[in-house]
Amino acid sequence: MRIGAIEAGGTKFVCGIGNEEGKIEDRISFPTERPGETIPKVISYFADAQVGAIGIGSFGPIDLRPDSPTYGCITTTPKPGWAQYPFLGELKRRFAVPFGWDTDVNAAALGEAAWGAARGLDSCIYYTIGTGVGMGVYSGGRPVHGLVHPEGGHVPVRRHPEDDFPGICPFHGDCLEGMAAGPALEARWKAPGHQLPPGHPAWSIEAYYIAQAVAAAILTHSPQKIVLGGGVMQQRQLFPLIREEVKRILNGYVQAEELLDKIGEYIVPPVLGTDAGLHGALALGLQALQGGSADFAACGSS
Repeated sequence: MRIGAIEAGGTKFVCGIGNEEGKIEDRISFPTERPGETIPKVISYFADAQVGAIGIGSFGPIDLRPDSPTYGCITTTPKPGWAQYPFLGELKRRFAVPFGWDTDVNAAALGEAAWGAARGLDSCIYYTIGTGVGMGVYSGGRPVHGLVHPEGGHVPVRRHPEDDFPGICPFHGDCLEGMAAGPALEARWKAPGHQLPPGHPAWSIEAYYIAQAVAAAILTHSPQKIVLGGGVMQQRQLFPLIREEVKRILNGYVQAEELLDKIGEYIVPPVLGTDAGLHGALALGLQALQGGSADFAACGSS
C-alpha cells in the first residue's frame, strides 16, 4: 500500500511516499516559494506515484471545517501568496484519491502517537519551536479540531523580569511565538540560536517562556506526553531548563509521578526527529484511506 505524504512548512515542503507501517520509502524537499512555483513541484512528484491516498500537514492557519466554503484553504498567513490559497482543493483537482488534511503540528503530534514518543498513548501535545511556534494536540486517539485548530504558539506569556524585548509577532507582539521563536532569538541577541553557547543567558529566558506554555497545556489538556520539536529545540540544553521551570510553575499541584519524579521521560524530544511531520502526514493519509478509523493508540501498544 503506497501512501503519499506532504509536510508543507513555511520554509520548505517535504513530500514522501510510505506505507501503512510508517516506513518512508522515498522523499523530496524544496523551498516553500509562492504557490505558483511550489504546487507544480508537488503535483509533479506524485504524478506517477500511484498512491492510494495523500495526507497533508500544512503550515497555517488553515480551515479544517468540512462545511466551510474555505475548507482546505490556508487562511490568514502573512506568507506572500499563500493567504486564502485553496491548497487542498488544488490537489484534489489533480488526484482522485482520499486526502487527509490537518496542520503541520497536529500531523507531527499524530506521527509521534502513531510511531514515536507517544506510541501506545491516547494523548500527547507536540510543540514545534522554530521559525514559528505551533502546537498540535492529539487526544482521545485523534488530532483535536474545534472552532479552528489549536494555536498555542500565540498564547500570551508573562514577561521574564530581565527581558525588555518587545516581541516579533505581527499580530500579538510578545506572545509565545513573538518571544521564543527562532527569529525572536536572533532579533534579541543579534545572532541565530545555533551560534549562542549552551551557557548563554538566552537559554534560561527561552526556557522561561516555553515552560509557561507547557505548564498551561498540562493544566488545560492533561496530556500523557509532551513532545518538543523544531529547530530551536535542537539545542538540547533547553530540555532540563524547561523541565525544571515547569516543575517550579506547577509547584507540586498536579500529583502525577510523570511530573514529580519522571519529568525527563514526560517532556521529551520527538523520537521521529525532524521526520515527525512527514510521518504524521503519512498517518493522515492512512486515516483517509481507512475512512478516518486508523487506531494508532491501539496498534502502538503491542
